[in-house]
Amino acid sequence: MQKNKRLMRLSLLVVALAAMVTAVAGCTQKTNHTRGVYMLVDTSGTYTDELNKARAIINYLLGTLTPGDTMAIGRIDTGSFSEKDIVAKVTFDQRPSVANTQKRAFQKKVADFVSKVKSSSHTDISGGLLQAVEYLNESGSGEKYILIFSDLKEELAKGHVRDVPFQLDEFNIIALNVTKLRDDIRDPKQYMQRVEQWRAKTEGGGGNWRLINDLERLDNIFS
Repeated sequence: MQKNKRLMRLSLLVVALAAMVTAVAGCTQKTNHTRGVYMLVDTSGTYTDELNKARAIINYLLGTLTPGDTMAIGRIDTGSFSEKDIVAKVTFDQRPSVANTQKRAFQKKVADFVSKVKSSSHTDISGGLLQAVEYLNESGSGEKYILIFSDLKEELAKGHVRDVPFQLDEFNIIALNVTKLRDDIRDPKQYMQRVEQWRAKTEGGGGNWRLINDLERLDNIFS
């Protein structure tokens, strides 16, 4: 009888330990600390003059992201909801030496893009945002960031429809270098309305919105 009781207690202990191991394994599998960053770069009008600032931001991001993270650069042009508008993309290898080689190749692609880019006639920010969401969802990143390097003035070409709701749960949308246009200087309300419009769209889709205009505070991107 005593032996049976010991065997029963041992069996219960084994079952309890197995349950604990399963629970811990489940938590480990669900935890994903990788970052996915998709930066949208405005190439319309005179905003191409700002692209060297975009390169500086990209270099900062490359220095901050680690093996396992994902990064992509997409241009905002006349029709941005297209994989053809992805300038560069990469998921960094777990081996640091390989990841560093990937970062150098990424920098070269961006430099080539900046040196050859031509100004677009329209500004499809919404299409670019939809493309970024699709890309980051497919990347499987744990933390998702979409950076919008633009003056935020959207001008769609005739026939382009973008009245679809954004699905931005767990996305961080950060507007960078939102320059003031000539009309904004005469009427600041136009600038504030543009910023408010994109904030409302982001939060209406379940995302988190931030504005960073001081490019010396880029460390706030991941804060």
